[in-house]
Amino acid sequence: MRGGWFFVFGGVMHFVKTRWYERIMPPYIPRHRELVYVSGVAEIAGGLATMHPATRRAGSLWSIATLVAVFPANVKMAYDWRHKPASLKAAAYGRLPVQVPLVLWALKVGRSARASG
Repeated sequence: MRGGWFFVFGGVMHFVKTRWYERIMPPYIPRHRELVYVSGVAEIAGGLATMHPATRRAGSLWSIATLVAVFPANVKMAYDWRHKPASLKAAAYGRLPVQVPLVLWALKVGRSARASG
């Protein structure tokens, strides 16, 4: 599925821009760097899994779980960026509702796997 590449790209970015992802993590979550890497691997794995019919359902569920797991970082980013210039604030706030179509996409992918399997 083409949308899986979005998750793969996002996961790779955890390794390219590690410090950026570390900065948006809530302080109550320990081991920021390690978890940035783990979440990057999780996004890559979920994205790749959605691309093959045999693993598509599991990949869709994995991707949804990953989106839920990283949501606190998106919330923290929106809060931290509330005083930034309008364009940056919009980008930070925009990350929050974007999670909904990503979850809906993953659900659709999972259902298509069930229908074809």
